[in-house]
Order: sequence, then C-alpha cells, then structure tokens
Amino acid sequence: MNFKTIIEPFRIKTVEPITMSTQQEREQYLKDAHYNPFLLKSRHVIIDLLTDSGTSAMSSNQWAAMMRGDESYAGARSWKRFEKAVHKLTGMPHILPTHQGRAAERILYTYIGGKGKYFFSNTHFDTTRANIEYSGATAIDLPVQEAHNFQSDYPFKGNLDVVKLQEHISRLGSENIAAVILTVTNNSGGGQPVSMQNAREVSHLCRHNNILFVLDCCRIAENSYFIHKNEPGYQNKTYREIAQEMFSLSDAAVMSAKKDGLVNMGGFLTLRNDELSDACMQLLIITEGFTTYGGLSGRDMEAIAVGLEEVFDPDYLTYRITSTQYLGESILKKGIPIIYPVGGHAVYVDAKKLYSHIPVKQYPGQALVCELYRIGGIRSVEIGSVMFGKYNEQGQLIPAPMELVRLAIPRRVYTQSHIDYVVEVFDEILAAKDRVKGLTITKEPKFLRHFTAHFAPAG
Repeated sequence: MNFKTIIEPFRIKTVEPITMSTQQEREQYLKDAHYNPFLLKSRHVIIDLLTDSGTSAMSSNQWAAMMRGDESYAGARSWKRFEKAVHKLTGMPHILPTHQGRAAERILYTYIGGKGKYFFSNTHFDTTRANIEYSGATAIDLPVQEAHNFQSDYPFKGNLDVVKLQEHISRLGSENIAAVILTVTNNSGGGQPVSMQNAREVSHLCRHNNILFVLDCCRIAENSYFIHKNEPGYQNKTYREIAQEMFSLSDAAVMSAKKDGLVNMGGFLTLRNDELSDACMQLLIITEGFTTYGGLSGRDMEAIAVGLEEVFDPDYLTYRITSTQYLGESILKKGIPIIYPVGGHAVYVDAKKLYSHIPVKQYPGQALVCELYRIGGIRSVEIGSVMFGKYNEQGQLIPAPMELVRLAIPRRVYTQSHIDYVVEVFDEILAAKDRVKGLTITKEPKFLRHFTAHFAPAG
C-alpha cells in the first residue's frame, strides 16, 4: 500500500528539553544579542534552524562505534576505518582528515590561491569565499540564469554556467585560475541541486584547460537524491552510485562531514594529485594535526565512517527531502515567497520580496530573522547583503544578488509537530509584515561579519 504520510524512519530514545520562552523575554534576549541570532544563547531558542551543520542527531550505531574509538596519535584503527569509508565513497587515493570543512578549504585554497588568482563556483559559500579572499585571490560566482527565477520549477538551479566559465577562462587565461569549485547542493544559491550533466561539462572544461576541479560535497547524498529523481538515466542507480560517479569527475573534494556525514564534528580533503597532496599534507600537520587524525578524535572518525553509510539509506533520504519540502510548500501556500523548488537541507525565504518596503541597505533578511525569533523563538540565518554585501571605495553598500533567509533543517532532530509550529509562526509573520522595520550595522569585523556583527533598529 502507498500511504501519503512519510514518517520519520527512526525511533527517539534520548530527548533534550526545550525551554519555552515568552515573546517579551525574547525581545530582551534579541536586544542583548544586538539583533544578531548568532549571539543568542541556545537555551533561549525554541526551534533552531540556524544551520544544518553539526546539528544532526547521531544514530545508536554511531554512538556504539564511538565507544571503540582508538585515540592513538598515529596509525589508529579508527583512522583506517575512516580512510576506508572515505575512499570507498570518493575513489580518491589521498585522504586528509580535518576537524571540519573550512579547515580543508583553508589548507587547499591557501596553497593554490594568492594574489592574482581566481576561483569560480556555482556560488561560493561564506567560509569558502572568506578563505579564498583571505589568501588574496578573487572568488567569482557563475550560477546559471535559471537560479535567478525563484518561481520556475527548473530542477537543477544549482548548476554552474559553463558558457560564462569558458568566457572567463578565455579572458583570464587558465594559468591564472586556481580552481573551479562545484558545490553540491548549492547552499548559497538556495540549496538547489546540481545535475550530473553539469558536473560532467565542468569537468571536461577544466581538464581540457588543465584547471583543478574541486567538488564541495558536504551535501552529496541529498544532491544524489535529486539526480535520481529528476535526471534521465539515473532512476536505476543507487544514491551511493550516483555520488561515486560525481566524485569520479573531480580532481579533489572538500567535505564538511557535519552535514551529510551525520556527525557533530569532522571533515576531510581528498585529492588525486600526488604533489598537491604532499603540499597540503604539510599544511595539515602544521595547523590541524598528524596525517592520521588531522584534528579529529578517534571517536569522531568512527562516527563519520558510520554516518557516510547511513546517509545513503533510501528511507532516510526520502524522509529528509520530503520533510524539508513539506515546510517550504506549506509556507508557500500561505503566501510566503521562497526559492522554488525546495532544496534538500533548507527552505530559503525571499526576504526582499516579503519586506518590499525595507530598503536593501537596511537588510530585510536580517529583519526577518529577528522577527522569526521575536515572534516564535525560531533561529535562522540571513543569506543576503549582511553575509555577502561589499562596500565600494566611497563606503557605500554593494548589495548581494539576493536577500534570503535560510531555514536549515537539522538531520533527525525535529518532528512533524515542530515543523507545523514553524509553519504556524509564518501566519504571524504575514500579519505583521507591513509594520516591520529594517536594521543598521553598528559594529562589524572585516571578514565573515554576519557571525559577530551588531545591529540596531533603523530609525
């Protein structure tokens, strides 16, 4: 029989209490946090959709595996199990463990980057761009045109524009391009998937021009689900087989295992080139740890090895994608503008359209994240001109292409009633939307300002 209800394919055997706050309390908490949800205390949050990174609930098998963690400094049994699991998935010979994805990014992009170098991506995420720009290199986004149409049902809005990439290669010269990075799914572009055909075209172009092709694969299982569902020729392949094919197209891969590794800490960098691997390995030893632990405990590596198996379970992926789509389609029916189709790990609200009366320089996305917390205790994150905006030489804001708010769903954490509560909060968001005012920045760092910036209500 085919039932309409997709249930969680797991049972809950450990619970964590949620403190239920009042709106009056939350207004004070928000003020104390300078209107930046990153600065809120977790105990003051009812539903935490700030990120899906490191917030997964681990399985009983993962917890059991952690008990056999070998904490030897070099050559631990846990390292061998981790290495085997990563090699089985990626097929790459050189595997460097790191404590999380941005550490892998820093090692690789610092080494191959630098002043005068260029990186291209379907859309660079915040830490990726920061690591690239910190090296002195330039990060350029090349999303396909369909990515800008939030209403269309085009299934692969995460694709990279190969025609524009070719134009940049011809103009700049391949020797000045450090790498092309394909992020699957495309987080900053609305969590949208990338097709295998697009990955194949990018791979062909990079190899023809001797350019390093890097796969940012932290949500590779979710991306494989969409390829299986929407790309001809993949309906009879398993999700793992689809992922392995995409890895085969790349020269290197960076993963934050805190997403599709289903763990709270960990990541890796994998490479095919021996010389590049040796150079990155030296940076790993200097900054992260020895080559067989790289900043991770044996327990972490055991949990990742199990998580990389569990994440490709068909029942899990069906539940994961369906539950995220349920949230997106429910608020879309109410009139909340979102990026459609709904991606795998998050729902992206178009704050610019929702709060059309708030000018971009007053950050409509940041206004929405504050309202979601004030009204419902929901923590989310702005992905717009706070995160990606720049200043020109006159100190004027150069806005980001989109003003979004991301509702990132932690894996195996929230139940149907939690998501229904989030949907209900959006009724109040709609009712109060015309009264909401923007924000101004009162304090900010040079890099990754959204993490620690202070805001105040616009006058």
